[in-house]
Amino acid sequence: MTNNLIIKNMKRTVKFYALCILFSFIALKGYSQLSISFYNSSISKIGLAYNFNDRLWSELRLYSYTSLLDLTPELVFCYNIVKKENHNVYLGLGANINYYTGFVLPVGVQFTPIEKFNNFSLHIEFQPTLDFMQGDIFMQSSWGLRYKF
Repeated sequence: MTNNLIIKNMKRTVKFYALCILFSFIALKGYSQLSISFYNSSISKIGLAYNFNDRLWSELRLYSYTSLLDLTPELVFCYNIVKKENHNVYLGLGANINYYTGFVLPVGVQFTPIEKFNNFSLHIEFQPTLDFMQGDIFMQSSWGLRYKF
């Protein structure tokens, strides 16, 4: 029983730090660097991202299909390996905790389909996830929308 209590306390602590990171992103100069996103798949997510520069960005994602008790935050750091005017190809590394607990490796393409609306983009992502609790590797793929403020 004590191990379960320790794990629950660890999860609460990680959630607290994830929220602190989220609020830190908002407090930064987010006037043009902040973006929101939605990932549609069998494991849908919503995200809040901050671009540090043209190549490096970070995103806090929340799995939207879990209950509030199983709220699963995921923090990823991504690097645009190909940066063009209308599309980016990115590779990242991150971690999630709670419903899934482990490392993630997002690989994706983000593109702007309408030239006049360059703040709006579409993305396609493939994300292997190593779950420590289950001892499995999940292969997730998704498509989604992003809006950059």
